[in-house]
Amino acid sequence: MKNQVKLGALSGAALLALAALGGCAANEVGVAPTEQSSASGADAAADSNLSGELIGAGASSQGAAEEAWIAAFQSAHPGVTVNYDPAGSGAGRETFQQGASAFAGSDRAFKLEEIEAGPFQSCAPESDIVELPVYISPIALIFNIEGVDSLNLDAATVAKIFTGQITKWDDPAIAEHNPGVKLPSTNITAVHRSDDSGTTGNFTDYLSAAAPSDWTVGSIETWPTEFGGEGAQGTSGVVEAVSRGIGTIGYADASRAGELGTVALKVGEEYVSYSPESAAAVLDASPLEPGRTDHDLAIDLDRTTDQAGVYPLVLVSYLIACQDYPSAETADLVSNYLTYVVSAQGQEAAASAAGSAPISEDLRAKLQTAISAIGAK
Repeated sequence: MKNQVKLGALSGAALLALAALGGCAANEVGVAPTEQSSASGADAAADSNLSGELIGAGASSQGAAEEAWIAAFQSAHPGVTVNYDPAGSGAGRETFQQGASAFAGSDRAFKLEEIEAGPFQSCAPESDIVELPVYISPIALIFNIEGVDSLNLDAATVAKIFTGQITKWDDPAIAEHNPGVKLPSTNITAVHRSDDSGTTGNFTDYLSAAAPSDWTVGSIETWPTEFGGEGAQGTSGVVEAVSRGIGTIGYADASRAGELGTVALKVGEEYVSYSPESAAAVLDASPLEPGRTDHDLAIDLDRTTDQAGVYPLVLVSYLIACQDYPSAETADLVSNYLTYVVSAQGQEAAASAAGSAPISEDLRAKLQTAISAIGAK
């Protein structure tokens, strides 16, 4: 039925529905978001005239937040069904480019050369894309060592662990940061994403910026096979592999850390544990990337900050849409959904469900300006 959260693989019928939406009203004027887009409750549901099916796909890190967003949005708009397939960032961007989804979730923005190469078949011809940093979360370094709940590490040591240069938990480089902690001589098994992953892209971007002498392969989404370790599919796969292993360490969205041990990272002269607040601090201190269009709000994260209380290993996950759609109905659904996501209510729902950091009021204003530009032609 329509008033139901659907978070999983997209059906053939759903894809056909999007194709039907995208093929109509090629010359219609775009519709601005309705006032009900950030509302909830019986009054909003009674007043809503939105209807149709909205299809998205992408980052698994947004999974819990998308569940909360979809549930609230569908309650306010009973005539709308939202489907989101958490297949991973790379799959989401590809699905969006191929025209099989109206929006994408991605743990990184499209690169400028990717935008130039195109095409974006979900969009009207000559349309720009809109990229919105809507989900801010620390990436946790999670580990499973009996008797150890937390560790301190710097970026260089993390890089050496994941490149196989440090292979034992009692290595002096680890012990140096953890005086008084009884470290076992257990072998280290470093777990990485086996799929094309925006989480990997953020993790390697941090290592590349903060430990360039020890991580020399740059910011990449596909894990280098020469470093070995254990590969796992998706966020869930990494968490499962670390949980069932002995002496394992991996990286995952902090909302999924559970009871596993976690790492505080060295920033300046202190070690900073992850939290929504420490993650949001680095975003507020970072500029927009240069060379973008007015409504492409990609953030140039400062991974090397030494500012107190800032956790630099963060995932900024984007929702990506077309500035212009072939269908006014699709444009209306997308703009309304995105308006709810960036609203205070939407951000609070994500924080409650996923432990993410709500965006600032200044950023919200910029995002809403971009959303207001979404239309159809």
